[in-house]
Amino acid sequence: MNKKPSLLESAACHVILVIAVAFALYPVLWVVALAFSGTQTPSPRVIPVPEAPTLAHLSAVVGASRKVDGAEVWLFGRQLANSLVVSLSTALVGVLIAIPTAYALARFRFAGKESGMRALLATQMFPAVASAIPLYMILNYLGLLNSRTGLVVCYASTSVPFSIFQLRAAFEAIPVDLEEAAMVDGATRFSAFVRVVLPAARPAIAVTALFAFMGAYNEFILAATLLDKEEMFTLPVMLQRFIGEYDAQWEKFAAGALVVSLPVMALFYVAQRHLVAGLTAGGVKG
Repeated sequence: MNKKPSLLESAACHVILVIAVAFALYPVLWVVALAFSGTQTPSPRVIPVPEAPTLAHLSAVVGASRKVDGAEVWLFGRQLANSLVVSLSTALVGVLIAIPTAYALARFRFAGKESGMRALLATQMFPAVASAIPLYMILNYLGLLNSRTGLVVCYASTSVPFSIFQLRAAFEAIPVDLEEAAMVDGATRFSAFVRVVLPAARPAIAVTALFAFMGAYNEFILAATLLDKEEMFTLPVMLQRFIGEYDAQWEKFAAGALVVSLPVMALFYVAQRHLVAGLTAGGVKG
């Protein structure tokens, strides 16, 4: 029987947790204070609160617009759409390609399996910046520079190997007996895969898609290299434009950082609910 913690131990645990949360949130509070402060240079202080609170910086970032081909374009809306379309497409492509590949690597034996896995592992050893010049030349030849399709192709080249490794481990953790029991009852291999394996692997698939989305959503180097039209920028490139060589608009940068983080926070909230629901899927009645 587990011993119930004493009042002193419980209080100490809560104090440690509060300190840890405060330590993690303190930089975020400074970003919030800077984003909503009306002064150009907020004074140093222990508790970050906005000075002369204003929404001017937020509205300047969100309401940015410019003329493109003679028409007024909502610049921030276009850049937000670029980031969401590219990130969602990257996650979708990565997961759709990785699921059958990872399942084959987890369940079947075939020639070149181990060497193929080593080759996939080798692709993860090189940073994205190392492939920037070759990717630029390839996309330029294909006419995909300054396009969402070009970014999706580049991001998928790194998200697919990562997704394969993630999902292969998830499929290997699912007992083969579940599939065999389904096939004994008359299911085909494909039917057993769809009805038994995929529901059991739902949490892993959700996590893999989430990481693929975040990787594409936060990527900056390739986007800054492959895009030179402001209306095609993704949000990280947009934020970088507030930090120049001779000046820095930290207030707008902070306001933009808060807005940029909202889609990811919403996605985490939705994905968390699906993950909790998916943890009970694929179970065996005993």
